[in-house]
Amino acid sequence: MSDPTPVFDDLRDESEELDRLVAELSPAQWALPTPAPKWTIAHQIAHLAWTDRSALLAVTDADAFQGLIEKALTAPGTFVDEGAEAGAQLPPGELLAQWREGRAALDRALRQSAPGARFPWYGPPMSAASMATGRLMETWAHGQDVADSLGVVRTPTDRLRHVVRIGVRARDFAFGAHGLPVPGEEFRVEVQAPSGGTWTYGPEDAPQRVTGPALDFCLLVTQRAHRADLAVRAEGPDADRWLDIAQAFAGPPGSGRSPKGDAE
Repeated sequence: MSDPTPVFDDLRDESEELDRLVAELSPAQWALPTPAPKWTIAHQIAHLAWTDRSALLAVTDADAFQGLIEKALTAPGTFVDEGAEAGAQLPPGELLAQWREGRAALDRALRQSAPGARFPWYGPPMSAASMATGRLMETWAHGQDVADSLGVVRTPTDRLRHVVRIGVRARDFAFGAHGLPVPGEEFRVEVQAPSGGTWTYGPEDAPQRVTGPALDFCLLVTQRAHRADLAVRAEGPDADRWLDIAQAFAGPPGSGRSPKGDAE
């Protein structure tokens, strides 16, 4: 079993980077709209805080987490937005403090969890490393919404390897979520890491291939940019179809982003 500490560290660092982006915002800036419909910057941080609290319950109190599952089942289309809306109504300082406290508590719980332990979630049970990887993906993706709202260009880091991995592993889920048959063969995925080098997945000789910068691949699978605006390329019809439907997140297909040209 590999040591999960590096992903715990990367989640902490990703969260701290986003924290620095929002810590000094004015109340008016917290209320700025983001690319997510009806969500302000406050909604984005409130959603992360809400999900961190959910993850903490999953890791520390499975019975209490089951209560969240039951609530989600009664309002599957709205419970996520309701959690974000409630947090967004808090004064920015209070919301920021709650997010910091919640993610610090989750960090401690993950690091103290027993080796091999698995925890309930809204989908299949997750290991501590998988839980941290999922939280990192969401933190990065919602952080991108915040950065876009503020007009900030973030410098990509090799923490993106976790987002890439989720996106690759979620290929079959994306096809199924769209009611499409799952391809019977693996794809070859080759993406260029921010620090140089290449991250590769799948057979080297696979005829269906996806290539491009890691940042662009992550923007694609988190649906933070439209395929037309990214340097991700596909070879083969199934790989090409995947680039239109890829998603690294659970749940129904998202609406994604429109091409930049549509806004001109």
